[in-house]
Amino acid sequence: MYRRPCAAPNAGATEVCQASGARRPRVLCALLGFALAPGALYAASPGDAGVPASPVESGSARLPENAGIPASGAESDSTTAISAAGMTMVTFNLHHDRDEWMERRRTILAELQRLQPDAIALQEVIEKPGVRNQAEWLAKGLGYQYLFVSTDPAGASKRYGNAVLTRRPVLARNEHQLQPLDDFRTVGHLRIEIAGRPVNVYATHFNERSGDDGQRIRRTQVEDLLRFIAATSAGAPVVIAGDFNALVDAGDLSALRSRYGDSFGSVHVNNDLTTVSTLNRHYYQVPSRIDHIFFQQETMLAREARLLFDEPDGDGRWASDHYGVWTRLQFTPKKGTEVVNSN
Repeated sequence: MYRRPCAAPNAGATEVCQASGARRPRVLCALLGFALAPGALYAASPGDAGVPASPVESGSARLPENAGIPASGAESDSTTAISAAGMTMVTFNLHHDRDEWMERRRTILAELQRLQPDAIALQEVIEKPGVRNQAEWLAKGLGYQYLFVSTDPAGASKRYGNAVLTRRPVLARNEHQLQPLDDFRTVGHLRIEIAGRPVNVYATHFNERSGDDGQRIRRTQVEDLLRFIAATSAGAPVVIAGDFNALVDAGDLSALRSRYGDSFGSVHVNNDLTTVSTLNRHYYQVPSRIDHIFFQQETMLAREARLLFDEPDGDGRWASDHYGVWTRLQFTPKKGTEVVNSN
């Protein structure tokens, strides 16, 4: 199978080249593929073979609506007060199968099982001979449904892309290859039901290059992402998560930030965030917060946010070369209702 040549390196990050398998400064090493494989939502298969199970219906078993949300100290007896309904979300760059994936995945799964987030966005997801689709493996362990999107065609021996996992009923699913097409970037979309309300979740991974060229590509990807959201969100609240390869206040993300709030920044608005990094400081010297969860501020509030996988396991092994981000979002209450926050 032919592979795209690697692009010029970005000295601020590293990645494994899919063409050579070598670890080097992060470059665009996406596999060649011009058409998205047909999208399907899968339940994790019961076997260990790297073959997705049959598509599942969206009317899956429902979990308690307060699952994954920290319990409040006391219930309110007031008829004008309501519990703070909302959702929890995780984004995490898996660093594909490098650095002892078979061991790393157990740490990742254990933490996600503990958190039970409503939705998970994954980047650098790979499947290849000897490595089962990473999103499928995690979804099986969690009991979640998942959508994997890639520019590599279905049936290819190696596929690389993004994924969205959820434990909630699925109402709609979509996928899209972002402009410019020669950058081979995708976005996956699930509309899920939480507390009787539809919520759109989008997972993506933007171009990693530094300099003017990278900024130009990311601006194009933002514009195309916003068009895709406008065409698929159906008026429901929007959450966008992923590795954007840009600081939250970068000019190339300005069109996105003008419409959506930064969950981590909103929660920690009174803190100095210049030293906060989602790039693992074990691998990178310069702190850089480039993994984000954006939310629609007119319909949701950010209540909690923190980093995940920012410590090694007991054997000194890191979960990834990125940290994860977890956030709890709350639906904006209707006028005349008093919200009992579950903090």
